Amino acid sequence: MTQAWDAGRRQWLVRAGALGLAGWMGAVSAQSAAGRGDGAIRLALIETLSGPFGNTGEAVFRNLVWAAERVNARGGIEVAPGVRRPLQIVRYDSKGQPQEALSALQAALDDGITLIAQGNSSAVAAALIEAINRHNEREPQRQVLFLNYSAVDPILTNERCSYWHFRFDAHADMRMAALMSVLKADAEVRSVYLIGQDYSFGQAVLREARRQLALQRPDVRIAGEELHPMARIKDFLPYVTKIKASGAQAVITGNWGNDLTLLVRAAREVGFEGKFYTFYGNALGAPAAIGDAGIGKVIAVADWFPNAPGAESRRFYEAFRQRFPNPADDYLHMRMQLMVEALAQAIESAARTGGAAGGAATLPGAARIARALEQADVALAGQRLRMRAADHQAQQPLMVAVMDRQGAPGVPFDVEGSGYGFRVLQRLDAAAAEQPHTCRMTRP
Repeated sequence: MTQAWDAGRRQWLVRAGALGLAGWMGAVSAQSAAGRGDGAIRLALIETLSGPFGNTGEAVFRNLVWAAERVNARGGIEVAPGVRRPLQIVRYDSKGQPQEALSALQAALDDGITLIAQGNSSAVAAALIEAINRHNEREPQRQVLFLNYSAVDPILTNERCSYWHFRFDAHADMRMAALMSVLKADAEVRSVYLIGQDYSFGQAVLREARRQLALQRPDVRIAGEELHPMARIKDFLPYVTKIKASGAQAVITGNWGNDLTLLVRAAREVGFEGKFYTFYGNALGAPAAIGDAGIGKVIAVADWFPNAPGAESRRFYEAFRQRFPNPADDYLHMRMQLMVEALAQAIESAARTGGAAGGAATLPGAARIARALEQADVALAGQRLRMRAADHQAQQPLMVAVMDRQGAPGVPFDVEGSGYGFRVLQRLDAAAAEQPHTCRMTRP
């Protein structure tokens, strides 16, 4: 299941060179030691790395690699006084299926890895949480920690919250509230069409859209509502034909990956002129797919955008583009960077306060890291993230942005070489984005 980097990727690291020789050597040694350890602290990425959504997993991998390189460039993670170990990302392909993800989890456990990262599917995340809960109860000496960077079904930090699970993305209700802060002032929109992927997350998005529309814009008519099979629709023309015929002036969708790209492409083909209020319309081919038709009409919510104001943010994004110059690799998510920083912070804190089980230079146990991670408070490029201990839901600012042509005011950067970028319309600070929870966490 594990996949070490091949020679081509090592050459790619050499060409990037942004970290300098010491940073490059740390990154290569950490990444190429997959499955063997070589003294590294290993983080298992269980993600869709093949099939129609394989590009989403590869994009996550690049983010985690870059974050690990930054940690390793400063010497790694301190696990004992004067003893530092590099961070290594080890890949496991879930193929986007819960059962495959569970097999990948077992493979990671067999490889001795106790830190797990996943995000691109709330259904997969739910299966992993349940399996990790059982494993940790059965094997308290080999407990596992789960870091979630984008599985945003609200239930995961509410009714199904777990001491072993930490979410670093805003959940769907938080994202929807941010979108509604813009939609409620959009007088042009008088009717909307709700469409989403037919699984837990897509259902949660539509449910929350109905609820928040009733609260924020009771005057807006829901012209239609539809759930479609995930990752199985090749032609969205029948769907967007219905959307256009409904008279809706906007679409609200949580679709991601090819399900979003194909949806907006079909909308362009039928001449739908309404707006798209999206969770993920700012990446993975969507801007290029819709083209000029999306200017002023495709709206997205995220924890951060490349065009976020501020020189520090701009320099951070420019460093990423220097590291990954291929436009197709342009997929930087600040929360994934902050997640790795929070993990490094927590491991070092756990090592300082409690020592490491089994030896001075070994990794602290998952329970000890979890206690430290509950206090995580990290910042990068002007963006701050803190962890809420009560439900393990990260709290951070959220931004809503609209698609525009690169070079327009507020749009110095485009997306994936498309010529289109996103101009920030509104920024909600962490306190404004925060929502109550219903978590009743069982603690070891």
